[in-house]
Amino acid sequence: MTSNSTLLIIGYGEMGHAMEALLAPRHRLLFFDVNPVAGHAAVSLDAAANADGVIYCVPVTPLAGLAEQVFPLLPAHCISLSVAKGLDEAGRPAPQIFADVYGSERPYGVLYGPMIAEEISAGRPAFAQMGVSQPECFDTVVDWFRDSNLLLEYSDDLTGIAWASVLKNVYALLFGMADELKLGDNVRGYLAVAATREMQAILITKGGQPGTAHQLAGLGDLVTTATSADSHHHELGRRLARGEPPGRVSEGTHTLSMVSKFSLLDVAAYPLFQLVRDIVEQPVSIRRRLLDYLQMPD
Repeated sequence: MTSNSTLLIIGYGEMGHAMEALLAPRHRLLFFDVNPVAGHAAVSLDAAANADGVIYCVPVTPLAGLAEQVFPLLPAHCISLSVAKGLDEAGRPAPQIFADVYGSERPYGVLYGPMIAEEISAGRPAFAQMGVSQPECFDTVVDWFRDSNLLLEYSDDLTGIAWASVLKNVYALLFGMADELKLGDNVRGYLAVAATREMQAILITKGGQPGTAHQLAGLGDLVTTATSADSHHHELGRRLARGEPPGRVSEGTHTLSMVSKFSLLDVAAYPLFQLVRDIVEQPVSIRRRLLDYLQMPD
């Protein structure tokens, strides 16, 4: 196969490796990371000046700073993508960060859905919805991933898929708690419905479309994140239920902090979301609190 495009991958963690597995057969890839990338020539962010695409494989927190450095360098046709699922320190999801930094001067988009990096790197299928600032960019990105194991679907609800990707990390914590407490498959099924119902209600308040909660970026990613053995959020829920320290801050727990800090939601209107927040803030009597929410005896 010939190389079709020059793509700059920013961040060479698990998702950076996954993008390499998907894209390397057909494209010229350049990698930027704060640490040297083994097996690849070191490049600076200046490489964006000659790129057809920039894929940010970094958490949402540093996204704005990196985008501000890259933006002046970008060719007019260059498309920027982010896979970050969370809120930055200003309470913004990735599309809002791009809108604030890029405005309408450069195209950008996000990829959200069942995309566990370890599975992608192992050659297994993955699925994502893509929301873009300029709809005509979708076909270009589809061509980037042609003949790879990533199936892309178009979404015209950029706001909705962003918030779905943010919220599912919060709800996923509950699944880990319920599994650790051995509450059973019936509870898992109930939580999937209850969490999706709340996500839909929240997305509407954020300007998203009602159906988005039931698509790949919503229910699809929720099921994956909430049940996978490779999911940090599922494991964090288990740790909380065992009474263990949570360890590093996750996107889900950081989302809870940002929602409180900036009053992004009327939390009292969403009982399941409120339950997660309350448990994370005070992780005691978790079994009893879950059963009280479910209105079940112990």
